[in-house]
This record gives sequence, C-alpha cells and structure tokens, in this order.
Amino acid sequence: MIQPNNWLGLLGGGQLGKMFSIKAQQLGYYVMVIDPNEDAPARSVANKWICADYSDQKALDHIAKSCSGVTTEFENVPAEVLGFFEEKLVVSPKQSAVRISQDRILEKEFLKKNGFKTSRFLSIKNDKEITNVDTESFFPGFLKVSRFGYDGKGQSLVDDIYSLGKSFERFGKTPCVLERAIDLDKEISVILVRDFKGRVAFYPIIENRHRNGILDMSVVPASIPESVSEEAITISNQLASKLNYVGVMCVEFFLSQKDGLLVNEIAPRPHNSGHFSLDACEVCQFEQQVRALCQIPLGSTKLRASSAVMINLLGDIWSKGEPDWYDLFATSSAHLHLYGKRKPRSGRKMGHYTVLGESLEIAKEEALKIRQSINPKP
Repeated sequence: MIQPNNWLGLLGGGQLGKMFSIKAQQLGYYVMVIDPNEDAPARSVANKWICADYSDQKALDHIAKSCSGVTTEFENVPAEVLGFFEEKLVVSPKQSAVRISQDRILEKEFLKKNGFKTSRFLSIKNDKEITNVDTESFFPGFLKVSRFGYDGKGQSLVDDIYSLGKSFERFGKTPCVLERAIDLDKEISVILVRDFKGRVAFYPIIENRHRNGILDMSVVPASIPESVSEEAITISNQLASKLNYVGVMCVEFFLSQKDGLLVNEIAPRPHNSGHFSLDACEVCQFEQQVRALCQIPLGSTKLRASSAVMINLLGDIWSKGEPDWYDLFATSSAHLHLYGKRKPRSGRKMGHYTVLGESLEIAKEEALKIRQSINPKP
C-alpha cells in the first residue's frame, strides 16, 4: 500500500491527468506530472510539473527517485517507459497491457487469439497486402491507423481497392487495420477497476453516441437487454483477467443484431464515456485509478441518481466567443467541467457537462435543452 503524503508520478498532463491529480490530492497524495506540452491542463493542479518528452531519461530518473507509484493518463506513452518504472516502483497499468492496447494490430490479434469476438479485420502494412484483400469479405470497411489514432482521426471509410489504396497512401503507408463495416445498432462501453488482488468493480454500462468520430453523448443506464449487459460485463472481466490488469479500464463494444456483441477496442485508463461518474457515482473513475495504483480498497461504483447524461463540449461552440452558460448554471441537476485549455478549436474537447435525473428521459431533455442554449446563435 502506498500511504498518503507520498508522491505519485503521472505520464500525461491532459484533462484525464488533471482529473486524476485532483482526486489524488483529495486523498492526500502529491502528484508529479510529465508532459511535453507546456500548456497541458494538468499543469494548473500538479504539485510538480515536468515539461519534457516521455523518453527524457533525466526526467524519468527524477520521477523514479521521487515517487512511490506511476500511472498514465493515456495509452500512447512509450510502453518501455512503464517497463523502466516497473523495475523500481509500483506501476499501474503494466507495460504489457498498454503495449497491446496502443497498437490496433496487436490488440485485434490479442482478441482473436483469446477467443473474443471482434469485427472481421486484416492488417495492412504494405501495398502488396492491399492487392490481396478479399473484396467480398472486407468492403465496405474502415481503414484505421494502427498507432496514435483517436477521436475519429486516422480513420477512413473505404469501399473498394482503389479507395483503400488512396487512404493507405494518405496515412503515409503506416501500418493499418482494415475492419469490415458492421450493421451497428448501438455502441456501449464497460468501465471497470481491478485491484492488485484481482478484485473487480464495474460501473453501470454506458450507451455512447458519436458525431464525426468523436464521442458526443453518453447515457446511463444503457438501453440494452439484461442478457447483453451480463455478456458485456463477463467479456470485460475476462479481458481484464487475461491482461492481468490493475487499474481502470474501458472496453468499448459494438452491438449489432446480425453479429451480436463485438469488442471494438480497449482503453487502459479512465475513459471519456466514464466522465459521468464524477457527478453520478459514489466514487468516480479517477479516484478509482488512484485507489488501484496505491493498493487501497476500491470504492463504490453505485449511482447517486437514477440516470445520467454526459455531453462533450467541443471547441466549435467557442466560435463566436465564450458560450452562454446561464441556463446550465440555472439547472440544479447540471454539472459543468471545463478543462482549462487555452485555445479552442473545432473538434477539440474543451470540457463536458453531466445532467442527473430521476429518469433517462428527464435527464436527456434537460441536457439537450442546455446544449441548445450554449450553442452559438446564427
């Protein structure tokens, strides 16, 4: 167990890192953050800020000497950096899990090898592999870069060999995954936390809606049959066990009438779809990340309200200046979270708000009413 008043190292200073830092400090820990971006949101709350590349050995040595445990806010840190820390202190999650989840090819192969259903896929690493694609099996499909893709970036809908080749060329011929498109009914996610003894707690299953590849709205509870809910939790539990995972993890699923429940991807960290837990649950996903890392008892994942709706705030709504927050602040069931990013731009996540309600219909109605009030007027 890592006692309070010790230092925790955090790789990544974005909004997830900021929310982790706040919760760690509330539990009595000090947080040392490393991030190459000098304007990263977590800088405003970190007890110590290191502006350096994640592979800066001097910075890594300083963290190793100062901290009792290390975690990461996102999966795109070099996995070997986590391996460096594993030899010296408590690390959650381990590099083995992060290495798989940060590479779509490795992730898809891991899922297939271990018997988890996922969409039909094929790795594309060179032009020759494009010419060998079975058109009936993979079109229409999505070409996705294997590394560093997020929020719809590094993805392209492809209908034939020609468009596949053009997309591969546009992505710089970096390794990609070609996934067969499915008849999608819903997208859901399961957020869990697993401790060092293998004990697991699950948050209520979340139903997600995207716009332009970016998460737009998450609603809890998801409108799915109990049998689907049980299957999603079972699969997520099995995945965490196979990865020998410690920490907070999100498993994203596609739900299709034709194909059933398919694992889309794994996020080895708190997830955007779990932001509702900040206001709607007894213990949020960020505090659970602290608890798992520090080997203290996991908290309750129970809802404080019957339902919750979370809506992302993108930079687009700042196009005509500061949004009008009046109606949001006038709604007692609404909770605003701005991340402190200085430069709004289209598609950039600037914050979110969550509305709690006695029913999903009430919460959704209030959330959409607030959205209308803060969107830029023509």
